[in-house]
Amino acid sequence: MTTPETTPAEAQETEAAGHYITTTLAGKDVECAPSGAWRQSTMRKLRIGDIDAFMEDVLSPESYDTYLDLDPTNDEVAAFANAAGEASGEQMGKSSGPSASSRRTRKR
Repeated sequence: MTTPETTPAEAQETEAAGHYITTTLAGKDVECAPSGAWRQSTMRKLRIGDIDAFMEDVLSPESYDTYLDLDPTNDEVAAFANAAGEASGEQMGKSSGPSASSRRTRKR
């Protein structure tokens, strides 16, 4: 018997219900929400540098306490975000953006 594949909608519901993945932060295992479930408001916190609020949103309550105790560096936080993305099957970081069109447009 094969296990049916989970649809993206089902995966989001599971993640929203408190499902966590395990990843590493500053050498310690922590539980965080899969990166695909991170809200845009959470991503804004990361972009503006409010790392404490970002981590509170994505980590389990116990792991957030671990984060506070660890007091990680920016490099360790970046490594955590990348590891969380990879563990979730997604890549974090900058996208290459859209590629240039191979067709030239004629100027009038």
